[in-house]
Amino acid sequence: MFDAVRQGFKNARLSLSSKRSLTEADIDQAIRDIRLSLLEADVEFGVVKSFLSSVKEKALGEIVQLEAGKPNKRKSVRPGDHFTYICLKELEALMGPQDTDLAGNKSVSIMMVGLQGSGKTTTAGKLARKLKKEGRRPLLVAADIYRPAAVEQLKTLGRQLGVPVFHEPGSDAVTQCVKGQKEAHKKGCNAIIYDTAGRLAIDAQLMDELEAIKAQVDPGNILLVVDAMIGQDAVRTAAEFNRRLEISGFCLTKLDGDARGGAAISIKAVTGKPIKFLGMGETTDKLEVFRPEGLAQRILGMGDITSLMEDFEELVDEDEAEADAKKLLSGQFTLNDFVKQIDLIGQMGNLKGVMDRMPGMGDLADSGQLDEKILSRFKAMIQSMTPGERDDPAQINASRRRRIARGSGHKPEAVADLIKRFNGMKQMMSVLGTNPGLLGNLPGFKQFAAMQKMKGMDPSKMFGDMLGMPGAGGGAQQMQLPRGMPRGYTPPGYAGGNAPQARSQKQKAKAKAKRKAAKKSRRKKR
Repeated sequence: MFDAVRQGFKNARLSLSSKRSLTEADIDQAIRDIRLSLLEADVEFGVVKSFLSSVKEKALGEIVQLEAGKPNKRKSVRPGDHFTYICLKELEALMGPQDTDLAGNKSVSIMMVGLQGSGKTTTAGKLARKLKKEGRRPLLVAADIYRPAAVEQLKTLGRQLGVPVFHEPGSDAVTQCVKGQKEAHKKGCNAIIYDTAGRLAIDAQLMDELEAIKAQVDPGNILLVVDAMIGQDAVRTAAEFNRRLEISGFCLTKLDGDARGGAAISIKAVTGKPIKFLGMGETTDKLEVFRPEGLAQRILGMGDITSLMEDFEELVDEDEAEADAKKLLSGQFTLNDFVKQIDLIGQMGNLKGVMDRMPGMGDLADSGQLDEKILSRFKAMIQSMTPGERDDPAQINASRRRRIARGSGHKPEAVADLIKRFNGMKQMMSVLGTNPGLLGNLPGFKQFAAMQKMKGMDPSKMFGDMLGMPGAGGGAQQMQLPRGMPRGYTPPGYAGGNAPQARSQKQKAKAKAKRKAAKKSRRKKR
């Protein structure tokens, strides 16, 4: 997604990365790179001209503070970083502000319009799922009577979602909508979604029919479903639909398959109507609420951690995530747990899409070096292992590797590489357990970090027999680190495997005075 646009901003960022100050020539070169990428991405020419003019105006004559923060925690800021920040804010302003609300309090009615093949029916199902999840009772009205499979497709989606679908064979589209509205009142549904017909291009017959439906049922929301892959044609289509129907906003579909993304950048600026939802896949759960700052960050390769965490929270129970994090950080993570994480990533989308939303991973996702099938290969190899081998990969010797390789259709070297990677991940996560840093804000990590910081707590009580420490029931004198802990690593506060020795204020003051006296003595001798 947005490969062409992202490359232009990346080239601009690289050209400014070594500059201590920016001249007008430097800024012009960066803007030239961005202009080429925006036009290649099929962004409307007037929008490109206005956007770059605003960026240049804000960048020229701007005095950048090269250091910021508290005196003891100062961070350097390069002029190129400031230029990127200006681009980010201008992109947010171009596509925003965020407006994803649907009109209607007690009841919501939505009329889906658009050209044929844009994804109206699928998006109608996605919206029905979203409204149902919010506690509403939606009804889908099949008013696309011209496409043979449209009604059956909507009924199939309705069965999958547990949402009723209204359709009266033989009735015209306007009658379908009017009777569908009455059916919703009869069944006590407080959300109606009208799936209307489309055409290969805008024509008078299509627009007359849509205007008649609007006049009869008076929908509170008219959402235009736009295929992001048609570029500037999407903008022209949107302008005509808006002129005839006064639409409420847009649903952009197929963004996950569009390398250009020009429609997403320019459609709001041209029509003045907000983008409300983004369709990122075929399944009914792949509907994102549009956030201009999130999309701008993705365009600039900064990721979108907010949408990633929203997907994560939707798929994973918080208590389960906490339990998994504790197992991971304490070194008790097994290959069975690894398979569960692989399945979770699969539910969140393809690997490139997940990496694309992780801050700092956008370049890796675009580099072509990311192997989309690697997780599937890992899963196949793990499933070829016995339960005992999954719990303890250390027992997998050369003959077992050959057996696992034959069972999964891979080479023994691939099995050895999997085990090596898994052990490395366990070691890294065990160390991270002692100092979670920014990850301490995530579910599971947060609780583990709190446990680590509790003052006066005996680690033997925190980890029990797992560590084999005095007071844990075993009476062992030598601490046994959790499995997966790097060799030679000693957690902070431990010395020689004994319980941490608390130092009183008096001892600290005495040691400080001793160091001060030694320093004074050395100075006197010199």
